[in-house]
Amino acid sequence: MPADVDGRRAAVVGKPVAHSLSPVLHGAAYEALGLPWEYTRLEASASELPALVADLDESWVGLSVTMPGKGAALELATSATDRARAVGAANTLVRNENGWAADCTDVDGVAGALRAAGFETGTSGVVLGAGGTARAALAGLAELGVTSATVVVRDPTRAEAAAACAAAVGLKLEVVAWASADFPALVAGSSVLVNTAPPDAVGPEALGGTPFLLDVIYHPWPTPLATAVAEHGGHVATGLDMLLHQAFGQVEQFTGKVAPRQAMRDALHTATGGILPLPL
Repeated sequence: MPADVDGRRAAVVGKPVAHSLSPVLHGAAYEALGLPWEYTRLEASASELPALVADLDESWVGLSVTMPGKGAALELATSATDRARAVGAANTLVRNENGWAADCTDVDGVAGALRAAGFETGTSGVVLGAGGTARAALAGLAELGVTSATVVVRDPTRAEAAAACAAAVGLKLEVVAWASADFPALVAGSSVLVNTAPPDAVGPEALGGTPFLLDVIYHPWPTPLATAVAEHGGHVATGLDMLLHQAFGQVEQFTGKVAPRQAMRDALHTATGGILPLPL
């Protein structure tokens, strides 16, 4: 793969990766910043990621890591931010003089998406699911000033990593089994809901009263849950908003420059057919 004129390269890494919109965001950013950099897609599973990274020469400045390699990215890094360690995953690898530094800008994605939807402050939140995205959501809620959260999961024994993440970011956490959850009561007692579960797993009627929703799904859109929240007058952020806002920090860490947010937003809006407003 030939380097471009100044030899700087970056990529999104995952498996599958052909669907990734990261090249849209980074390409627009580098163009706006006047950087003739190359940003590509590289396919690698979690087990393949360490060898891929080890083979990259010094022209490679950063990697955006998507599923399924975020845990592996954290493990191979030579240093990591506290929030990446708390989440237990890294979506960002940045080359430095000591190797690769790991971060989790998915936390920025959660917080930025909700701020753009109008969320200012709240004391409690609900997160549906307990996987990697849910852990990033917990860290994002803590960044927004939320002090307690309820994680709803089908098997509470699988929420240990979520509990550890909440403890690390200073959130008081309750884990509730999906089968026994009183969803209307949970929503009535919270400021924000983050859904990381599939659309068919969520009963929109029981959750529509939440004042703020981040539904990490954005295709197909709208989800039944998003429709229900909007009909109740609530505010909705999406996974596409999260994708946009997490990319700002990546661009800044890769380039050392302020991310051109409007240019990135406009490129993503165009690439996705204008299906969502993507507020900044």
